[in-house]
Amino acid sequence: MKATILLIGFLFVISVSFGQSQAEQEIRRLEKRWTELLDQGDTTTLLEIWSKKYVVNNPNGRIVTPKEIIGLMKGGHVFPKVERIIEEITFNQDMAIVMGKELQQPANGSVDQATWIPRRFTNVWIKAENGWQLAARQSSETCTD
Repeated sequence: MKATILLIGFLFVISVSFGQSQAEQEIRRLEKRWTELLDQGDTTTLLEIWSKKYVVNNPNGRIVTPKEIIGLMKGGHVFPKVERIIEEITFNQDMAIVMGKELQQPANGSVDQATWIPRRFTNVWIKAENGWQLAARQSSETCTD
């Protein structure tokens, strides 16, 4: 009897861990994907990945919505390249919180990442009927000493 209970408990823990592992892999894939879409200027697919109420607190301290972001992109604005390093993904029910650091290419287009602008970020994903969607983002420049 004890062996059966231990086996059931073990299988439950394994199944929960596997589910979280798949979810984490999906979030990591989406983090990379939406960054690529931004680089490509693919506004149609970005609107599918972003939730309808997506909101961004950008590095300039301004809160912007998809309408404003898409307007900028359609007006010819090209966002600088960003290298994102995920440090933590935390799941809370149907929400994934991604935190880490990112490096933004400076306006001069330098490819030397030592000169790129360091930032900290938080991205919040929600699980919707059609999969994970990016609901909120915050990014701030960090001091370099």
